[in-house]
Amino acid sequence: MKQTTNSILMIRPVAFRMNEQTAVNNYYQKVLDGLLPATVNAKAQQEFDAFVQKLQAVGVNVIVVDDTLNPDTPDSIFPNNWISFHENGDVALYPMFAENRRLERREEILDLLEDKGFRIDNIVDYTEAETDNYFLEGTGSIILDRANSKAYCALSPRADEELFIEFCEDFDLNPIIFEAFQTVEGDRKLIYHTNVMMCIGETFAVICADCIDDKKERKMVLDSLKQDGKEIILITEDQVNNFAGNMLEVRGTDDKRYLVMSAVAHQSLTEKQIAQLEKHAEILSSSLDTIEACGGGSARCMMAEIFLPKE
Repeated sequence: MKQTTNSILMIRPVAFRMNEQTAVNNYYQKVLDGLLPATVNAKAQQEFDAFVQKLQAVGVNVIVVDDTLNPDTPDSIFPNNWISFHENGDVALYPMFAENRRLERREEILDLLEDKGFRIDNIVDYTEAETDNYFLEGTGSIILDRANSKAYCALSPRADEELFIEFCEDFDLNPIIFEAFQTVEGDRKLIYHTNVMMCIGETFAVICADCIDDKKERKMVLDSLKQDGKEIILITEDQVNNFAGNMLEVRGTDDKRYLVMSAVAHQSLTEKQIAQLEKHAEILSSSLDTIEACGGGSARCMMAEIFLPKE
């Protein structure tokens, strides 16, 4: 199984704003005072378009789908939470914590991918769990090490343990389960998505080990990564707050590897960390300030990797 792909799905926002329904447990969201909703969306669109251009310029196959005004989906720019695409032709659909995020699931996106020559054999649908208030938000909650058949998950209100284990059984993955925390006004609170504190590339892993308060769990996670020969690049909690954990390795022209992140994440890294990362992939960063502030998500969340076989 490949760990990286050349094809990604991205959703261009039409009514992006801070989502009041996700702010209850996403402590990275901020209110941008004095900006009209139309201004926030216009800024987000500018950031989105510039980001897509940078990816396309290095040969990443970006499939852009425009969001629709109805229904109201302020977080549609983060498709990796509701869908994932797998090499065996499976597509997984995930149960979402915020009710207005459930409206992001659009069947016509699957039709569009099939029109572009991707093969979809089977849809694995976990969305029924929403009725019982169990959630698992795609590759936000789950960090896949596809090549080593492992899945990492930091439990939270948006990542249910039993559902995660069911997902791992369905996709034949070894589950690695832990809790990750951030400090919010002096309290340790569960981090809402695993992908803000860790990223797994082909030959490396970026992780904030300090977020894993339980020493046994921390050792288990680091041992698992070491066992697979990953170079571990540690980041700090402050860097996590700058979205330095929210990175994704993709492939461009001639299968060249790029590590994609936001400008803020890039700026937060030390020279030593940058040197460590550049041994594995070229860094590609883009300014996502408005999207990060209002959405509480960053570069990784905006890209849903497509591993589907081609017809």
